[in-house]
Formats: sequence, C-alpha cells, structure tokens
Amino acid sequence: MSRKRHALAGRVARAGVGAIAGGVGAAGAVLAGQLIAAARRDPTALSDPPPIIGTFGVSGDPPLRLAVLGDSAAAGYGVSTVEQSVPGQLAGRLAAAGWRVELSGFAIAGSRTGDLGPQVSRALLGRPDLAVLVIGSDDALRLTRSSSVSYGVVDAVRRLRESGVPVVVGTAPDLAAARGLAQPLRVVAGWRSRRVAKLQLVATRAAGGLPVDLAKQCGPVFRADPGLLSEDGWHPSVDGARIWVDALEPMILDAAGSPATY
Repeated sequence: MSRKRHALAGRVARAGVGAIAGGVGAAGAVLAGQLIAAARRDPTALSDPPPIIGTFGVSGDPPLRLAVLGDSAAAGYGVSTVEQSVPGQLAGRLAAAGWRVELSGFAIAGSRTGDLGPQVSRALLGRPDLAVLVIGSDDALRLTRSSSVSYGVVDAVRRLRESGVPVVVGTAPDLAAARGLAQPLRVVAGWRSRRVAKLQLVATRAAGGLPVDLAKQCGPVFRADPGLLSEDGWHPSVDGARIWVDALEPMILDAAGSPATY
C-alpha cells in the first residue's frame, strides 16, 4: 500500500474511532440524564392509593394476620381499591383457602431494601402470622449497591423469622417491561432489576425466607402485554397485580399452612 493510501486509511480509522467515541459519549449522556430523571420520579404521581387494610374471608374461619411490606406497588399504587391491590388479592387467595385474613399494609412508596427496618418494626407490633415483602424496583433504578441489597433483605427477613413469622419475598420485577422508562434506560433497568432479583433470592434463602422470582416468572408476560401496567407505565394494573399474585400464591399458601390444622 502506498504512503498516500496508508495516510488515508489512518485518517479514516481515526475518524471512525472518533465517531464511535462521540456516539458512545452521546448515548452515555442520554442515559445519565434518564437516570437522573428516573431517580427524581415521584412514585406517588398517580392518585392516592387505597388504604391497605381490611378483613377477608368468612366469619368463623381460622384467623390469620397478614402483614405486607415493601415499595409503592405493595402500597397499592396503580389500583383503586384494596381488593384490587397486590396485598388485597393475596388476602383474597388466603381467604379462599379457608382463612379469615386480617390484612395490614406497611409498605411505603419509594422504599428500597435498606428502608425495610422501620416497616418491620411496625409490622411486628401487630404480631403477624405471615409477612410478605414486595420490593426491589427502586433498588434497581437507583443503582443500590449489591451488598446493600443483600444486607437489607437478610436483615428484614431474619428479624421477622426470629419472631416466628414465616416470610415470603417477591423480588424486583423485570423493569424491561416498564413502559414508563424511555430507552435506553429501560434496557439497562431491565438488566439491573434481574440482577437485583437474583441477589434477593440468595439473601432471602440465607435468612430463612421463601423467595419468589417475579422478574423471571412474570417478566415475559408483562413485556408482551402493556395492559398489565397502570397508566403510569410503572405500577401493576389490576390484571398485573393478579399476575404477580398468581406467582406468589403457591409460596404464600405453603407458608400459611392449612387452616384445617389450626
């Protein structure tokens, strides 16, 4: 190859590298901006959620006190009534199995796993027979460190188990289905949420809880059906809550035991 051709090839290569670097830099800037906007997202932008409290089942059935902890999805955002919410639908499934369920909700919008401590303290005051934790979305989106995710889950589950409370943990959902997130953030958040879910699975088992991988079990269905999310493209709709509860139900019923042995 002649010197002129060598020089031309060098200029083309440098121009190509510069273009790629510029493109990567631009994409990084877009992603960084989306992350900042998402971190500032108001999880309570929808109308106020219903109070997560109520009695489900037939009078005279064995009583079961159900405590639900977690983030905005567990707090009822995205639906209109307690019966439509994830906690309410869980209580309904337990009632159908023969329990008289007293439901109490302690979830707070925007919570991460490290925020579960006060929720656990409040829940224990009511002496629950069963606790369900649904959390992890905000850990994924706000880039909580892996060690903090694991510690937060272990601490919450262990405190409840030490008080004799069976615990079921619904992991972070697959945020690749969250239409409320723009691309490329949605792809990154999806990867991150699946990573958080894996950490939660290990931490829950280590602390003596029963984990349910909502990302793995429900993610494909949510990605295929936009109607499973509420109008904000983030929280599960009534049908979306039902899909989560379908995944949680076997572990919930196993943890509660049979009302016939009460």
